[in-house]
Amino acid sequence: MVFKRLIGMVFAGSMIFSAVAADIVVRIAPPRVVIEKRPPAPSRTHVWIAGYQRWDGNAYAWSPGRWEAPPRRGARWVAHRWTHQKDGWVLAEGHWR
Repeated sequence: MVFKRLIGMVFAGSMIFSAVAADIVVRIAPPRVVIEKRPPAPSRTHVWIAGYQRWDGNAYAWSPGRWEAPPRRGARWVAHRWTHQKDGWVLAEGHWR
């Protein structure tokens, strides 16, 4: 019984890892970045998160920029970016570091 539970947990963990590790490859290059006018920052500590072209499954759609408070002191925003790979384009999601 314990062995079956252990095997089940390992299998579930590998499924979660596979889903996270899967990249969506888009064969069409993303359009140019839209130049946005930033509204005033809500505070001195807020960081501008630039907009980016996201893939909605059928076409690119602009996701507008926004101000965001860092989750912790010293956190730095790493912007979204599209990278070209042999099969097409892959989005590296923006994140706090």
